Amino acid sequence: MGETGARPRRDRGRQRAGLFGTIVGVAAAGVAAGVAAERALVRRTRRGVPDPHREEPFGRLPYDEKLMVTTPRGVDIYVEVVDPTDGVELEADFAARMSRSAPAVDPTIVFAPGFCLDMGTFHFQRKELTRRGDWRAVYYDQPGHGRSGKLDSGHYDLADLGEVLRTVVAETVPDGPVVLVGHSMGGMAVFALAERYPEFFADRVVGVVLISTSAGRLDGYPLAVPEMIARLGWPLVAVVNSSTKLTGGVIDRARSASTDLAWLLTRRYGFGGARPSAALVSYVERMNSRTSTETVVRYLRTLYSHARYRALETLRHSPVLVVCGDKDAITPLAHSEEITRYLPDAELVIVPDSGHVALLEHADDVTAALLAFLEKIE
Repeated sequence: MGETGARPRRDRGRQRAGLFGTIVGVAAAGVAAGVAAERALVRRTRRGVPDPHREEPFGRLPYDEKLMVTTPRGVDIYVEVVDPTDGVELEADFAARMSRSAPAVDPTIVFAPGFCLDMGTFHFQRKELTRRGDWRAVYYDQPGHGRSGKLDSGHYDLADLGEVLRTVVAETVPDGPVVLVGHSMGGMAVFALAERYPEFFADRVVGVVLISTSAGRLDGYPLAVPEMIARLGWPLVAVVNSSTKLTGGVIDRARSASTDLAWLLTRRYGFGGARPSAALVSYVERMNSRTSTETVVRYLRTLYSHARYRALETLRHSPVLVVCGDKDAITPLAHSEEITRYLPDAELVIVPDSGHVALLEHADDVTAALLAFLEKIE
C-alpha cells in the first residue's frame, strides 16, 4: 500500500520536470529561431564597419593582489587590488614625524559592480587608472556574480550587499580615505551602506560616484528590468525557489541555446547608440550569461522593492558625482535626476546617446568625469 502510494508521486514529479524542461526547451528554440533572422541582419549591417574594441583584452587586466574576502553570511567575495605606481610610499607615521603635520593620503577607490555584471564592467576606467598609477583601486564581484561565491539559500538582500561592501573595505582599506564607485546595483549597495553606517561616511568616505543607478522606484519610472527577466523571472520565482537545482539548470541550458536572443536583448537594454561596438555587446552578454538563472531570480525581489532615500541624507555630507546615459532603459535618467534633487550639491553628468553601460559604451566620457571628480576631492 505504501509503495503503490509513493510511486505515483514520484512519477508525477518526473512528468512535471520533463514537461517543464520540454516547454522551456521548445520555447528557447522557438525564440532563437525567431531572432536568428534579425541577428543575421545585424551582422550584415556591421560588415565593413570598423570595431575599435575588436582586439580589446577584456577580462585580462593586471592586478597587484587578489584575495577572497568572507562576508558575515559566509559568502566568499573575489577581490582584485591595483596599487599606485607614482613613487615610493612612506609609512604614514614616518611622514607625519618628518613634516610635523598629518600626511596627505590619496583615497583608495573601491568599485562596486551591478546586477548580472562583474568587476569587468569598469574595464576602461580601470585601464586608465592603472596607466596613470595615481590611486590605489579595489575591484570585486558581487555575491553570485563573476568569481565570487553564492548564498547557500534564501534571497539576496541589498542590506547584505551593503555589508559585502563594508567587508571588502575593512579587509582591503582598513584605514584612510575612501571613494566609493557604484554602477547600477553597486550604487544601491552604496546606498545600503550609507543607510546602515552613516558614521563610516562621516569618518572615511571622501567621495561617492553613482553610475546608472537608483535610490528607489519613482512613480511612472519603475526600474525597467529587461523584458526577458521581467517576463521569465517572476513567474518562475516559486518554481526555482522550490527546486532550483532542477529548474535552474534547465533554464540555463535554454538560455545558452538562445544566444541570439541574449545578444539582441543586451544590445537593446544595455546600449543607447544605434550601432554599438559588437565586441562590447558580446562582452556584456558574456557577463550576463555567466550569471546563473538561480542568482537572477534570487535578486529580483530586492531589486523591485529597492528604496534607499534615507541614505541620501548621509550622502549630503560627501562630494557626489552622478553619471547616467540619456538612453538608459534599465535605470532611466529620471532616477539620476531624482538623486540630484535630494543632493543639490551633487554633480550630474549626462552621457549622450548612451545606455545602461555608459561606462563601456562611452568610456572616455565617463572616465574623464571620474578623473575630474577625483582630482577635485584630493
